[in-house]
Amino acid sequence: MTKQRLLFMLLIGCSAGLTTASAQQVNDTNTPLHLMKPAYRVGYGIPTAESVKQTMDRVLRYIDSETPAVLVDKQTGREVTRLKDINADTQLKRGGFRLTSYEWGVTYSAVLAAYEATGDQAYRDYVVKRHKLLADIAPYFQKIYASQKAIDGNIRRVIDPHALDDAGAVCCSMIKAELMGVCTKNQLRPLIDNYSNYIMKREYRLADGTFGRLRPQKNTVWLDDMFMGIPTIAYLGKLTGESRYYDEAARQVLQFASRMWVDEQSLFRHGWVEAMEPHPAFFWGRANGWAILTMCEVLDVLPVDHPQRQPIIELLRKHAAGLARLQHHDGFWHQLLDRNDTYLETSATAIYTYCMAHAVNQGWLNAKAFGPVALLGWQAVQSQINAKGQVENVCVGTGMGFDAAFYAYRPVHPMAAHGYGPAIWAGAETLRLLRQQLPKLNDSAVQFYDIEVPTDQPIFNYDGKIRY
Repeated sequence: MTKQRLLFMLLIGCSAGLTTASAQQVNDTNTPLHLMKPAYRVGYGIPTAESVKQTMDRVLRYIDSETPAVLVDKQTGREVTRLKDINADTQLKRGGFRLTSYEWGVTYSAVLAAYEATGDQAYRDYVVKRHKLLADIAPYFQKIYASQKAIDGNIRRVIDPHALDDAGAVCCSMIKAELMGVCTKNQLRPLIDNYSNYIMKREYRLADGTFGRLRPQKNTVWLDDMFMGIPTIAYLGKLTGESRYYDEAARQVLQFASRMWVDEQSLFRHGWVEAMEPHPAFFWGRANGWAILTMCEVLDVLPVDHPQRQPIIELLRKHAAGLARLQHHDGFWHQLLDRNDTYLETSATAIYTYCMAHAVNQGWLNAKAFGPVALLGWQAVQSQINAKGQVENVCVGTGMGFDAAFYAYRPVHPMAAHGYGPAIWAGAETLRLLRQQLPKLNDSAVQFYDIEVPTDQPIFNYDGKIRY
């Protein structure tokens, strides 16, 4: 038996806690103890592309079963198959999730990203089928709604949006589908125009034009609304070629930051109320996710020569650094980011995983510094996807509070829709990270390199070349 084989067997015995004589003899002199496998709770290292795709597929199969693209009569439950038979009693068939919610707008964008990352037609078909249904039925329900009859609330938010939550995320996903050419050309344009008209002309704003709300207090700014409105405006610039949309999107990002950014923590507060002084700062995980996701979405389409592009990149970099410092050693982030006595939450973790990986892939963040953060985040996310494809430990919908208990005790539930899009998005970008970057384990730690590492040695030196 070779010495290398003997050391390997001794190491395995030591790691497994065996009590054989050989295992008891293991010591620092005869065994490389530093190569023992740690007892990671959620996994560590570099996942295979196959394992990432399998996890994503499990989620897709689950949401496909829970979001039927079908109309039914709410009185009889019978399926309505002909558009001409639509009436005031027609509704979308109820599944576990709503086809027209902002959470599902996020999911549509994520699934389109998964299609781009994998080429798997199942992801494309999922979105196209549901977008097409909404586009086909909208004219019929518009006529019914115009006659002052009540219609299904899930369809009403398409016909007559009442909030950014109704309009922004779904609209942005439709613009992406239009730009990608996965739907019939201009098929979605009437809905895009209706949604964008609400965002640009009807949504409540503060005096300087920043998106605002009248709840829970007059002239409140919600960090969530960065994502609910701004990416759509930026993508309207891409769709129409009109620079005014780019200018408005960049202006909104920086005006949100002027109120919400807390430089000392490199994080965003969740809420800002005009009449409050001082302005309390509660760093809710998912809201900070919406903020960094907004910056990623805007930078994806903002022209490279736009005067506000670099300030947004710098804000994203500061935010990413602040978030990376607070990542739990199991890969998650806390419900309240700066309070490690609050629970570890999956939807925020998934959003940060996507954004870190995406920013590395786009060259906005350094791969060596943030690539390991993204891969650790993916390990955490995939650990919360159960055998059915449900995403667990996701905070339910959350309003705004100004005390720690409000956030710390928000329930979690696998039917909280907020986790599904981010989980798929995180997986899709992790696949791109594995293709575009060069991660490798060195001395048991995930490292990102500038060149491919042609060795499986557990430890190697690197100075632009590989040295054993």
